[in-house]
Amino acid sequence: MKYPVYERFYTWQGEGVHLGRAAYFIRLYGCPQACPWCDSAGTWHRDYRPDGVTLMDANELAEVVRAESPDGAVVVVTGGEPILFDLAPLTDVLHALGRRVHIETSGIAPLRGALDWVTLSPKPFGQPPRPEVVAVADEVKIIVHEPGDLQAGLDALTGLPEDAVIWLHPEWSRARERDLTVLNAITQAVKENPRLRAGYQMHKLYRADDLDAHSDKRLIPLGGNAELGY
Repeated sequence: MKYPVYERFYTWQGEGVHLGRAAYFIRLYGCPQACPWCDSAGTWHRDYRPDGVTLMDANELAEVVRAESPDGAVVVVTGGEPILFDLAPLTDVLHALGRRVHIETSGIAPLRGALDWVTLSPKPFGQPPRPEVVAVADEVKIIVHEPGDLQAGLDALTGLPEDAVIWLHPEWSRARERDLTVLNAITQAVKENPRLRAGYQMHKLYRADDLDAHSDKRLIPLGGNAELGY
C-alpha cells in the first residue's frame, strides 16, 4: 500500500479540542469535494497541482514521523480526503511507535484503520458524511462561509454521539476579513445552543506550518487572497 503524500510537516494542531498540541501532519493527495474556499486546494484543484506527489508506504511514513517529531506528538492524517485510503497499515505502524493517530475527514467513505480521534468536517453542498462515520466522530468542524452553511452542517449530523464537540469555524477568508455577517451568525448560534462552540484556525495567525521545510508554501487563492498570503 502506497499513500500519495502531498506534504508532511511537524507543527501544532491549530483547531479544535487538541488546539496547541504538537502534531505531525500527513496530508494525502486527492479529494472529490471541490470546496470553493478550500485552503488545501493543491491536493485536488487542476490549476494548483504539484509537480509531483511522493508515494510512501506505511513503514516509510512511520520512519519520517519518528525522525522528524518527538515522542508524544500526535499524528494527524488529513488531506485532501484521507478517508479514501485504507489507513489500517499506517495506523498499525504508528501505534507501534507509541503515537496516537487522528484523522480529519468529510466522512464520505468507510473508516479503515484504528483511529484514536475522528474530526468530522461535513460538506453538505457536496457528498454528505456516511452515518457510520458520524456515529464515531469525536468532534465536528463546520466551516461557515455563508450563514446558511451553519444549519446545513448541523443537519448532516444525525446520529452524532452526545459527547462529540461541535465547532463552528468561520471560513478563513471570512475570518481574516472580519466578515461580521459570518462571525455574528456563529456568535448567535453559540448563544442559542450551548453545545456549539466558536472556533478559529489559530495556526494561521502564527503561520506555524510555514516553519517546517516540508510544508507547501505556494500562495493558492482559494479561501483567501494570494496578495495577503492566505
